[in-house]
Amino acid sequence: MALKRMVLEIGMGTDIRGADPTKAAVRALRDALWHNSLNIAAALGLDTDSMQVEVTIGVPHPEKVDKQAVLAILPHGTGTVTCVEGGLEIWNDQRTSSTLLAHAAAVVWLDIKEAA
Repeated sequence: MALKRMVLEIGMGTDIRGADPTKAAVRALRDALWHNSLNIAAALGLDTDSMQVEVTIGVPHPEKVDKQAVLAILPHGTGTVTCVEGGLEIWNDQRTSSTLLAHAAAVVWLDIKEAA
């Protein structure tokens, strides 16, 4: 058995008024996941919870992201979260508040048999 990359899903999320990197990251991952219905595990005779999901979040202030809150929205399988500097921060005219944009990439891996 070997882990094989099966799916790449991408999404974007924002926190318009709160500038909360975790909120933007969670919304980005939801955007990536909630527009799909993955049947690949079942098609291969595997349980959906056998999926291993590798999440990368690009967001301003990546050190402030609550990775457990991001992982908590995965509907199936197990996952890891890596946060990197990215996304976008847009300040208001007075520079008293900002809007954050986060981007998410979710790579789904399955442990499948090697071809003979």
